[in-house]
Amino acid sequence: MIPVHFDTPLGLVILFFAGMVASGVNAFAGGGTLVSFPVLIGLGVGEQVANATNSMGLWPGSLSSALAFRDRFAATKHYYASLVPATILGATLGAWLMIVTPSSTFRVLIPFLILIATLVLAFQPKIKAWVSGPHGHTSVWTGAVLQFVISVYGGYFGAGMGIMMLAAMALFVVGDMHDMNALKNTLAVVINVVAMGWFLAKGLVLLVPCLALMAGAIIGGYVAGRLSQRVPSDKLRIGVVVYGLVMTAWFFFRFR
Repeated sequence: MIPVHFDTPLGLVILFFAGMVASGVNAFAGGGTLVSFPVLIGLGVGEQVANATNSMGLWPGSLSSALAFRDRFAATKHYYASLVPATILGATLGAWLMIVTPSSTFRVLIPFLILIATLVLAFQPKIKAWVSGPHGHTSVWTGAVLQFVISVYGGYFGAGMGIMMLAAMALFVVGDMHDMNALKNTLAVVINVVAMGWFLAKGLVLLVPCLALMAGAIIGGYVAGRLSQRVPSDKLRIGVVVYGLVMTAWFFFRFR
């Protein structure tokens, strides 16, 4: 039996569908890397190269899902002035750390980071009421600091960064889950593009597998982005929390 490899026709078809599913998951909440990254590893790609190839392969999906939320941009457009610079700086630092440092220490932290983000999102209404006081939300500049930290993580690895962004946005963004999803998807594009530039410069991206991921990601991101807006905001938040708990368990067992 011929083994399936990332540079075989069957391997590329698998990557196409992995990109479609991963980008669809990202459009709903985040965590699509959990789908596509293990597929790359299973097809014989080394861990660091798989991470870089995955980041570049999924960014068109983030863009297409962001466009699917274009009707929601008006509600959160005033946050971009503070969040985009923080996102660029954080993603730059995260990508640099991925290139120059070993990943073993950060791997240990990944399930804990995702669990914290998931719990914040689970208790979003109570936390927001407790933290925000009479103003209804925390400072946007506090949000920029949180976004910087999340972008460091996103530039480094990225699995679950969508959940983390939604959890942070729950503390300072005025709007429902769909408004936050629109903002989150746009910032995810920024993180992936910044990281992609670093990874390309270091020769860490496998071009053909990356193109297969991209093709699937564009389709999955747009379709899921449109479908997710039909889901009631509270139900979507619950779904994201459940997914986050599943991701946490997977990472605990994966890296132990």
